[in-house]
Amino acid sequence: MDTPASRLGAVVTAMPDVAIAVSGGVDSLTLATFVHRLGSVRTTMFHATSAAVPPEATLRTQMLADREGWALQVIDAGEFLQAEYRANPVNRCFFCKTSLYGAIVPATAAQVVSGTNLDDLGEYRPGLDAARQHGVRHPFVEAGIAKADVRMIARALGLGDISDLPSAPCLSSRIETGIGIDPAMLAAVHAAEKLVAATLEPATVRCRVRAAGAVIELDRAAFDGLDSQRRDDTAAAVSRLFLDKGFDVAVGFAPYRVGSAFLVRELKATTA
Repeated sequence: MDTPASRLGAVVTAMPDVAIAVSGGVDSLTLATFVHRLGSVRTTMFHATSAAVPPEATLRTQMLADREGWALQVIDAGEFLQAEYRANPVNRCFFCKTSLYGAIVPATAAQVVSGTNLDDLGEYRPGLDAARQHGVRHPFVEAGIAKADVRMIARALGLGDISDLPSAPCLSSRIETGIGIDPAMLAAVHAAEKLVAATLEPATVRCRVRAAGAVIELDRAAFDGLDSQRRDDTAAAVSRLFLDKGFDVAVGFAPYRVGSAFLVRELKATTA
């Protein structure tokens, strides 16, 4: 029977030794679990930590690795050592993935693979250029698997809450293009999102940093249901978080919009 899982199995079993770049999101965690459970494919998982990676993603990866018995290598890809990455240009992801794959490829003789799926190909993803340059393959793409298929496979694997994880791009994606990436700023962004998630319980929250200040983006239902008192209290609390990290910023609110911190005037494209 031709199913997403059967097609994925055919793709990966042709690669008897793979190294999987695991970010801690649903795509890479599902791929890692699926391939490891095949038993016929030698697998090593690589997870990179940095100021741009939420600690929850690292914890999720480590917990699943312990449960599944993965060979997991946690690395620092060193993207913050690159001035080009810190400058946050439109192709920032290229420099991030160049650092990531540049750290993984020399550390293994296996075929390096990622959790990129078909849906990702419809977005501006400069990181895919870095993948090509390092010979990285994308089994989900090769098997014709989109995001909905990934979630279906995750549920079939018994991955529970992981199968329903929302998209969670790196924290640097919250910083408007052209504003430098600063680890302390990323820590403030992450703290703000956690605070808003705990107090307002929105379905989606992003803390964007723009030239004019910080903007808390909420899903439409949460945004429309936010009264003036809760808005003011939340803004004050977020402002204090940023001050604690050394940043004095105005705080506003807006409906959530995918890629709204990502400015590409020439390409007219957006990312997460």
